[in-house]
Amino acid sequence: MKNIILSAIAMAFVMVSCNQKNKQEETTASETMKSDATTETVNQSSFSIEEILNNYLSLKNALTKDDSDGAAEAGKTFVETLTKLDMTNLSGEQMKSYMEIADDAKEHAEHIGSNGGKIEHQREHFVTLSKDMNDLIQLFGTNQKLYLDFCPMADDNKGAVWISETKEITNPYFGKDMATCGSIKKEY
Repeated sequence: MKNIILSAIAMAFVMVSCNQKNKQEETTASETMKSDATTETVNQSSFSIEEILNNYLSLKNALTKDDSDGAAEAGKTFVETLTKLDMTNLSGEQMKSYMEIADDAKEHAEHIGSNGGKIEHQREHFVTLSKDMNDLIQLFGTNQKLYLDFCPMADDNKGAVWISETKEITNPYFGKDMATCGSIKKEY
């Protein structure tokens, strides 16, 4: 799987490099500098994590309902989305940051997806997956109104965050047992 991801990255770099070479041939040196700055802005705004975010929210919502099988299905969908996302519009630095976060997120989503019926194990992996989603939102932004929630008792009383689409606290770490445990830490 890592070979596929590395191949996709290499292909994206080649495509970006070829695209940049064509632009340079068509413009003067001063226009090229101006064009590169504009391209960076366009690239950043044309890449969206919304589908990943929607998959994450489905997974989170399954955990809040103590639905381990639903969380497993959402975890599998999350992984599929990560593997098909078009990264050709990302700059080299953006792609590097994205890949570091996405690789970690994929690993945790795979664990959630392959452990239906083991909700405690899924919730352990959801802790890191939620941190990864927060990092992706910080890196690329979102068009959705979202909340960064925090439960001080999650993760063996170390505390853990999650992303929510509602102001109402619905805790994915304790589900129905402690549905309202937590608070909003940030609004996106």
